[in-house]
Amino acid sequence: MAALTPVLDAAGVNALLRKAFPDATPVAFPKVTAVSPGRVEVVAAYREGLLRPGGVISGPTLMSLSDTAAYALVLAHIGDQLMAVTSSLTMNFLRGAAPGDIHATAEMLRLGRRNAVCDVRIWTEAPDRLAAQAVVTYAIPQ
Repeated sequence: MAALTPVLDAAGVNALLRKAFPDATPVAFPKVTAVSPGRVEVVAAYREGLLRPGGVISGPTLMSLSDTAAYALVLAHIGDQLMAVTSSLTMNFLRGAAPGDIHATAEMLRLGRRNAVCDVRIWTEAPDRLAAQAVVTYAIPQ
C-alpha cells in the first residue's frame, strides 16, 4: 500500500467528530489522542454505566468504540467528509474488558476512492492483552 499521509491532526479530527455529533457529551465521547500515517489512537473514559453483568465492559460499548476509531482514522486521512458511513463491521471478542479507560488503535488496511478498510484493536489493561479486534469498512462518498 502507498504511504498514507494524514490531512488532519488529533485536534482536527476531534473537532470534526464534535461537528458530526454535536449532541454527544464530551465526557461520554471518545477522544482521539494521536494521529500518524495510517493510524489513530482513541481513548474512551471509563464510567460504571459501561459495565454489563459480570463486571466487564459491554460488547456494544466496544463495538461503538471500534466504529468511532475507524471513523476517526478515515476522517484523519480524507478530511471533512462527514458522510463517510460504516458499510461493514466484524467484531472479535477476545477476553472480557476489565473496568478502566478503553483504548483503541485503528490502522488503515486499505484506503481507496470508494472505501476504506480498517483494523481496530481494543484493550483496557495493556496493548498486549487485547479485549477485542474489529475490521471496519467505511464507504466514502463520491
